Amino acid sequence: MAKTNIKRPQAPMMGPGSIPIQKAKDTKGVTKKLVKDYLGQYKLAIMIVLIFAVGSTIFTIVGPKILGNATTEIYNGIMSKLSGGGGIDFEKIATILLTLLGLYVISAIFSFIQGFTMTGVSQKITYQLRNDIATKINRMPMHYFDKKTHGEVLSIITNDIDTISQNLNQSVTQIITSICTIIGILIMMFSISWSMTLISLFILPITGVIVKIVVGKSQKYFAAQQEYLGHVNRSSRRNLWWSYNCKSI
Repeated sequence: MAKTNIKRPQAPMMGPGSIPIQKAKDTKGVTKKLVKDYLGQYKLAIMIVLIFAVGSTIFTIVGPKILGNATTEIYNGIMSKLSGGGGIDFEKIATILLTLLGLYVISAIFSFIQGFTMTGVSQKITYQLRNDIATKINRMPMHYFDKKTHGEVLSIITNDIDTISQNLNQSVTQIITSICTIIGILIMMFSISWSMTLISLFILPITGVIVKIVVGKSQKYFAAQQEYLGHVNRSSRRNLWWSYNCKSI
């Protein structure tokens, strides 16, 4: 019996470098649109996040100062004991520690409220973004999809939106808490020792330069990651296509 040579369907072979890396043409405009059209709808929730983030940061900063009072009380008690005095006042230390515990509990509650609220806002914005993108894709002409691979389109809908969601969920609260932490720590440091605070401030410019260098070099790796995710999505689509066509032969 003669063998019949069946020509298998060949999937298009594309390397991971086939997706061009494009930079945003108007970063400020896109950020302004995101803040105005999306975050602007949740002003009350953002205010709640702001208030509770500030409160949580303040309680966290005050904690070490109160703990320092307990350490000072123990030291004074030991010195008093060595000099023939009454020794350590454990009731006062217990009061200080209970106050510290209460502050940390309140700080944790505030942190949970602001995190829960911001997560809800980011999820609603993500849902709205996906709907807007779906509406936009339905309006796009066919020649747009002829120029784009399946991986690129899927990467925009899934990976890029997920990245925006994560940044909204983390960056907004981190910016607020970081600013409050810097201001609060500076106040605490100046209240303890102004000379050591000034020495610490002289080191900050060096740290800023190092961070700038690291961030500048990490951008290309982030772009490469997004490119590879698009390649993975495209490869998965190609494998499904191959399996379907092989079964139909």
